[in-house]
Amino acid sequence: MPVPAEIRAVPRPVNTVVDDNGGDGPKRYAVRQRGSSKYVPGGNPQPKNGKVIGHIIDYKFVPLPEKDPGADLPDMLSYGASALVKSVTADLKEDLLAVYDASDVYAMMSLATLRVIKPAITADRARTHYLRTFVCKDYPGAAMSRNSIGSLLQRIGMNGSRRRQFYQLRMKATAADHHIAIDGMLKQDNSKVNDLSAYSRKAKVRGICEVSVLYAYDIERMEPVCAEVFPGNSIDASSYPAFIRDNDIRKGIIVADKGFPPSKIKEELQERPDLHFLTPIKRNDTRISSNDMLAFEGVLSGIDAYVVYKKKQIKGGRYLYAFKDARKASAEEASYLANAQKKGTFSPEKYARKQATFGVIVLESDQDLEPKAAYLCYEDRWLLEMVFNRYKSDECLDHTDVQGDFSVIGSEFINFISTVATCRIIRKAQNAGLLEKISYGELMDDLASAWRKADAPEEPATDDGYWVHTLQLVFDELEALGLARPVPKPAPKKRGRKPKPKDETEPKPKRKRGRPRKDSTPSAGTV
Repeated sequence: MPVPAEIRAVPRPVNTVVDDNGGDGPKRYAVRQRGSSKYVPGGNPQPKNGKVIGHIIDYKFVPLPEKDPGADLPDMLSYGASALVKSVTADLKEDLLAVYDASDVYAMMSLATLRVIKPAITADRARTHYLRTFVCKDYPGAAMSRNSIGSLLQRIGMNGSRRRQFYQLRMKATAADHHIAIDGMLKQDNSKVNDLSAYSRKAKVRGICEVSVLYAYDIERMEPVCAEVFPGNSIDASSYPAFIRDNDIRKGIIVADKGFPPSKIKEELQERPDLHFLTPIKRNDTRISSNDMLAFEGVLSGIDAYVVYKKKQIKGGRYLYAFKDARKASAEEASYLANAQKKGTFSPEKYARKQATFGVIVLESDQDLEPKAAYLCYEDRWLLEMVFNRYKSDECLDHTDVQGDFSVIGSEFINFISTVATCRIIRKAQNAGLLEKISYGELMDDLASAWRKADAPEEPATDDGYWVHTLQLVFDELEALGLARPVPKPAPKKRGRKPKPKDETEPKPKRKRGRPRKDSTPSAGTV
């Protein structure tokens, strides 16, 4: 449809043309620049229209407004929770940059951060929360659309060599005398398009498929050092040597559970002289009776329990450490008797055999350790159980939410970064004394409510004027965590009444001693 003459007659920039876009909207008549000409065989060159520079609205030319790069971003962002994650993950970012492309690293760190501060976040919501938090300022330009995240997880999962390089950087930070706890957990995954999803022994009863995730945890540093995904029907003992080899764990003392016997990593231990183990054995192991390990020889001191112990070197140069906790023994015996009473299955012979082993744990190691050190090392394994509990509850990572094999592996790699960050956050909050007053979840909620203007400087102070409706309680938490400089407080005032200034020019006469008489006229200097 031709453009009306009165529209074409409206004054507009030179070398432009008016296009009729159709419809009845205000932007019906677009003003375009004249572009280059295109050659037409056998005819004259034809002009080629360029980009739109404005519109004819109400018989006036209205130019397009200049584009502001930050126009699509909000003018205030949630600061506290993302800043806390950033404060504990600087070294993880550097290790990732040493292995992966920078654009992928920014996307990894963004997604890992969002999984910490917004548990159970889905790929559809990642970009929304990326743009409403300071994550978009910490890691600018990260691709956070659903398709971009899917492609990212695929790339991570497909490239196992890069993941191993990253885990090797993590392992280098582990001292040779540190204790490495290894354990696994199962995660729900009912996907029909990957080979990792399978029925585990426990899940088959519930009718769901799972994947198995093994973690190595540095007890001294109180954080994971590497992780790997296995099929759900793979038992821990069979995954154990593969986990050691794939992640090339070469130093430390592995503190594992009964599902990880040292016999399964015999070759790996021979190839790695700096790698040792401390593992419990079954209570019916013949080495317990043959070495008389239940004839205890002392009581551990300096611990919050009543534990008797025995240590003995056995054939092959290894050591056995036997412990019996009086409280656990009493609880186990009570539970056994209650179950026998309920089912009517009490047997005097069976009870006599079990009575000596209630509350007993026997550890095997290739290291000559003090009994107390061996006991505390194994007791500290509960820290890994806490990590798994935090992993499944606070981080809501108890299911995979992805389909293919590579996507599952890539997603678990991001979860590993989130779990390391969570462990460090908990340790930092504990050192600041905050978790004595509130829970971890409450702390993250408080910090997420600390909003700050998007153009604020990088080093915030609680009185810099860039905060948006933030409570004083949250300011106190930010200051305790080192995320904001505190307001300088005035020097405390001295106790007591401030003395009156003395008038040195005209000294006042002293009042006469005694009380003046009622009928007397007050003299000078009296009241």
